[in-house]
Amino acid sequence: MKLAKLAILATAMAATPIAASAQDVGDTIYGNDGNPIGTVTVTDDATVTVDTGTYEAPLPRNAIAERAINDAGDMGFRVEATKQQIDGMMQQQVAQQQAEEQAREAELARAEAEAMEKLDELLVVGAPIVTADEQPLGMVETIENDGEIIVVKAEEELISLPRDLMWVDEEGTIMARANYSDIMAAAQGG
Repeated sequence: MKLAKLAILATAMAATPIAASAQDVGDTIYGNDGNPIGTVTVTDDATVTVDTGTYEAPLPRNAIAERAINDAGDMGFRVEATKQQIDGMMQQQVAQQQAEEQAREAELARAEAEAMEKLDELLVVGAPIVTADEQPLGMVETIENDGEIIVVKAEEELISLPRDLMWVDEEGTIMARANYSDIMAAAQGG
């Protein structure tokens, strides 16, 4: 009895088609409407990237199988979506990524503007300057050239630094965007 059940199971398994996954660059992927979606450009263990002509769409490898692509029974690699659906999905993803990037850029611009306002407020004659490696550099001696050149008295020497080398940390400390040794070497001509 067990042998008969095994024989029936083996026959059923042999008769069941096993879906093959698209694996090769250059394969055409068809939609469930029978129309081409695009051509495989990159594959890995989990993803097949298809060039739709508009987007490079990453599709799950297990969503693509060899099936009939038309009523005539022609076989090809097919996904259960249309080109329009995949392009629409990609368009939404691209729009979302662009919106997120614009929001990040706006936040960075806002933070930069706040930092510049804080620098304008704190950068006055007599203000202490600290280097990027947290070494005290000296005090602001003068501010010249419409605020673009900051002259700092460091070790009895006057050092001119460009304003864009300055920033304010979270604690409100004016920092130079260079290490102490680099600033002093540049001041010495080295």
